[in-house]
Parts: sequence; structure tokens; C-alpha cells
Amino acid sequence: MDVGVVLTHITQSGWVKNLTTNTLAFNIAQFFPSLNHQLLPLILNKVGLDHKISMFFKNYLVGSKTKYLWNNFISPSFNVNISVGQGSALSPILSAFYLSPIFLSLENHLKILKIPISIISFVDNELFISQNKSISHSNANLFCSYNIILSLLMKYSLVVEHGKTDIFHFSRSHRAFNPPHLDLFALGGPVLLPRKTWRYLSFIFD
Repeated sequence: MDVGVVLTHITQSGWVKNLTTNTLAFNIAQFFPSLNHQLLPLILNKVGLDHKISMFFKNYLVGSKTKYLWNNFISPSFNVNISVGQGSALSPILSAFYLSPIFLSLENHLKILKIPISIISFVDNELFISQNKSISHSNANLFCSYNIILSLLMKYSLVVEHGKTDIFHFSRSHRAFNPPHLDLFALGGPVLLPRKTWRYLSFIFD
């Protein structure tokens, strides 16, 4: 609901300026099971948390074990140096810290390249937003942003699940609206055709 409200506000603000809002949504594959226990304490120290807090989180992660169950077979315990329980009360906090240096680096890259992209992040689901009078120009910005984030996530042993990547265009045009596709094949992704075209977002408030 919060994401819908924010997206509605951004879209309608763009319409006032005669801009079309174009969004690229993607998912980080197996995000929670991929969080590295050795890297996470380093990130916590880097963001400037009190040493006691950093040590608490470090101790919280140390000594994790898991077992595998297959039918009636139960494996012995294995040490686990990755993964944060998705249902854990601390997982949203840890995941936000884990992603913070990635998005900081992304922001710096976009600023240097002068690519005007906004980002909405809700844990392992991300949304790039581009506003422009030219959809082709927006697609170019989204392509470059997607390329950068793929490279940054790879450095953290994280990958995007291309099969869940989608593009949406929000236009106020009353004429026929046939936005161009976005070809991500060169980046290992699909050729994206807008699944839905929404001219107005008033339905969010119904």
C-alpha cells in the first residue's frame, strides 16, 4: 500500500510536468538465504554503529546450523555461514543494512553518469523509476541502471531473477499508447513488453 501511494504521487507529479512515468521492477533471487555472515558485520561496522550493537549482530549470526530433510531422511547438522531467516524479526533490519552500501554505490554511479533514476526498495524487490517525455529515453536510463545494479549485486554474490523483471508505463495520453519494448538480452535478461498499461492510478484509492 505504501509503495502504491508513493508511486501514485510520483506519477501524478510527473503528469503535471507532462512527463510519462516508466518503471522497471526486479527481484533479487534467493536474497535472504544468500546474506553472507562474514560480510554483514563488516557492513555494520562501516555504517558506524556502536561496537556493542555490531558485536550483538555478529554473535547472533555465529554458530548457525541447519539440517536437511528429505522424506524420512534427516541429515546431520551443517555449519551455515550464509542466510538470514526470512521470518526472523531481525531479518528486515539486517537486509536493509546489507543493501545500503550497494544502493549508495549505485547512487554515486548514477550521479556521475547523470542518469535521473529514482529507486523504491522493499527488501528483495526493487523498483527503478524514470520520468521523461520520451519513453525511449527513459528506457535507455532504465537499461543503464539495470546494467549497473547487476554488476554491483554480483560483487556481493547476489543475482537478479530475470524471469521476474517487468516494465510498466504510466501515461496520461488519451491517444493510442503503444510504448516500445525494453531489450535486456545483452545483460542476460529478457525482452520486456509492458504487461499492463495504466493511464490513471485512481484505482489504488478505491
